[in-house]
Amino acid sequence: MSVVWTQCSIYQDVPGDAVRAGHDQDGSPIFVGRAALNETLTLPAKIIPDKQAAYVSHNGSELSVTHFEILRGTGFTWVQGSYGNVPSGAVPGGNSSSGELLYIGRAHHEDSLTLGKIHRSHGCMYIPFDGAELSFQEYEVLVKQQ
Repeated sequence: MSVVWTQCSIYQDVPGDAVRAGHDQDGSPIFVGRAALNETLTLPAKIIPDKQAAYVSHNGSELSVTHFEILRGTGFTWVQGSYGNVPSGAVPGGNSSSGELLYIGRAHHEDSLTLGKIHRSHGCMYIPFDGAELSFQEYEVLVKQQ
């Protein structure tokens, strides 16, 4: 599966073919990103250009990042998932510090449709939201169509 990630920051415009993940509570669009926290940890990131903001969830917290990669292209769809399961074609968006692949998901929460990380060994998806890391057993998985 071939996907295109492009380096970006909260101070740059989002590419026209960036993959949209959902919307924040005020309707601001959220895009699919990923950000490296260190040499061994890369996490799915929710990018909110209207607020010049990008966030990841880690160790129970929502963390702000300024530099990230943004997913670009077409041929993506969202598929129902639950309890850490992901379908064939699921798009990886990073890895845990132990090397486990983390997949891109999204869930509805408080009038938002927010991007997060599916952590298979934890049996759930986590989203960064209002300073915290929230878990969901039901979510949608980003899939690259063949």
